[in-house]
Amino acid sequence: MADPALKTALANGDFILAPGVYDLISALIADRMDFKALYVTGYGTIASYLGIPDAGIATYRDMIERIAQIVKMTKTPVIADADTGYGGLLNARHTVRGYEDAGVSAIQIEDQEFPKKCGHTPNRRAVPMEDMVRKIAVAVDSRKSDDFLVIARTDARTGLGLDEAIRRGKAYAQAGADIIFVESPESADEVRRIAAEIDRPLLANMVNGGRTPLVQASELASLGYNIAIYPALGFLAHGHAVRHAYQDLKDNGVTTDAVPLYPFKDFNSLLGFEDVWSFERKFAEN
Repeated sequence: MADPALKTALANGDFILAPGVYDLISALIADRMDFKALYVTGYGTIASYLGIPDAGIATYRDMIERIAQIVKMTKTPVIADADTGYGGLLNARHTVRGYEDAGVSAIQIEDQEFPKKCGHTPNRRAVPMEDMVRKIAVAVDSRKSDDFLVIARTDARTGLGLDEAIRRGKAYAQAGADIIFVESPESADEVRRIAAEIDRPLLANMVNGGRTPLVQASELASLGYNIAIYPALGFLAHGHAVRHAYQDLKDNGVTTDAVPLYPFKDFNSLLGFEDVWSFERKFAEN
């Protein structure tokens, strides 16, 4: 079931900074850093699992198995990307129930046509607003507990303009979404206008290298945003570090101090080897 801590934090007016996680290594590291939430990114999860673009190719099954394991192995409330709900209204109901049963605390569903695309890439198209309103109604009706939050994302800004994106954000709030996510505003002024015009808890998406300028968490909070996600940070940092480590090996025939590494001893601890060794000491055959 959903962790009520996320809803409580929102009710208390806390600002929620959520790093993007995409596999168990990134999730275990972030889980030990006292964030109020983790964000399971669809882009990063599918890239790490299948090595393909976030373009609607992956399925509900591809995501739910990985999300469930991340939730199982961490203590921090999890916000999870669910694309369009993976199809129509019946698919959305199935997705909501599956994510909630997995222990996710908030599900993100967007108004793109299926198959969807990453929100910071071109050629995205939004479904009619009324279709998404019905999908939100289904999502809210399908959950077992109000602690499980529904995040409604609109991708209308890029193709239909900011006015339409804000209109949809208001409609999705009226339909019952707990949190509104206007994807890909293209300036700091647009970020501010969204906060000024939509009266519902708001999520800001801070993508390094994306369409939206990066805004400090303190400024987002002062504007009225409640959550900021950083979906790409983990896998971009990972890609950079791994590329340089492998290049170091190729260039030198051995690893050097030029590339800092996570200490092997600490990595063993991260994965729980102390428990394995304790078990072996207790039950090892003589």
